[in-house]
Amino acid sequence: MDDAQSQLDSFLAKFTPEVDSLAHDLIARMRARLPGAAILVYDNYNSLAIGFGPTGKASHAILSLAVFPRWVTLHFLDGIGLPDPGGILRGKGSRVRHVRLHAPEALDDARIEALIAEAVARSKPPLDPTAEQRLIIKSVSAKQRPRRPAASASAASAPAPPLSPPGTG
Repeated sequence: MDDAQSQLDSFLAKFTPEVDSLAHDLIARMRARLPGAAILVYDNYNSLAIGFGPTGKASHAILSLAVFPRWVTLHFLDGIGLPDPGGILRGKGSRVRHVRLHAPEALDDARIEALIAEAVARSKPPLDPTAEQRLIIKSVSAKQRPRRPAASASAASAPAPPLSPPGTG
């Protein structure tokens, strides 16, 4: 796992120290929670995605952590049918649901624990906790969005100035 771990660490180092630390902590907790999982890493255009599943096939992934410049999101890849009495899942797609994680301890929330347990229980093929955990770098996109927020987040979200009248600019 050393070479793949070094690559994953270098991908995470592109983010702010806060997001890097949060992602490392969340990944460590997910590894502990999902023994035997294949951990699939995709350094994509929009985000760094770390999937967890029973095999090295992306179609078998159960959960994923998506690392963005300002936060990390836990995705339930077959989340549409998961019971969500706490109403914490977000998303309107035909399959995936997610919850934003602001601290590693969020994974200890009983609602999130229940969703993870149910997602793992529904996995086909099932996750084998006796299997050796594997970290696999699946793809690295040549072109990527910036991994750190713009220098001034408030300037980026400020409304555009009014247009100047013709002939005055």
